[in-house]
Amino acid sequence: MVHFSEFNHASAHQVTPLLSACVHIPSWIDTLSQQRPYASAQNLMDLAAQQSQNWTWTEIVTALATHPRIGEKKAKVELTEQEANFSDREQSGVKQDEYTQRALFEGNVAYEQKFGFIFLIKAAGLSSEQILCALQQRLQHDLETEKKIVHEQLAAIALLRLSQGIQA
Repeated sequence: MVHFSEFNHASAHQVTPLLSACVHIPSWIDTLSQQRPYASAQNLMDLAAQQSQNWTWTEIVTALATHPRIGEKKAKVELTEQEANFSDREQSGVKQDEYTQRALFEGNVAYEQKFGFIFLIKAAGLSSEQILCALQQRLQHDLETEKKIVHEQLAAIALLRLSQGIQA
């Protein structure tokens, strides 16, 4: 966690790791870094939310590689310590019992087979049951609906991580 004033006045090289741990979308990282200094942490969060609306599907798919499947600890690419900490905190409500692990694994496989990308949900504050229910409901969607939901979920995760990473 960095203090807001440190974030505002650090070099771009110093803030990139924090922004990358929120979401691996270079256009978002560059914009948030280049627009510094911000008048307030809320101004930063507002711009971050606004910029997240501009993400392309290609950027989103690339960023998904840095997210572990729900119920798993490893992403397709190696996570930084900060990313792993964010992910662990976000998935803290996911039970690791055998039934849940199997149901999540099977749901993830079915989802990936149907849509071609991982099931992504802002898991912070959700129980295993809520996540499984959402996964089952979302398996009923068409591709375009699911792309919109994944975009919304990825943005929500990025904004949560940014708010947790910067101390006002």
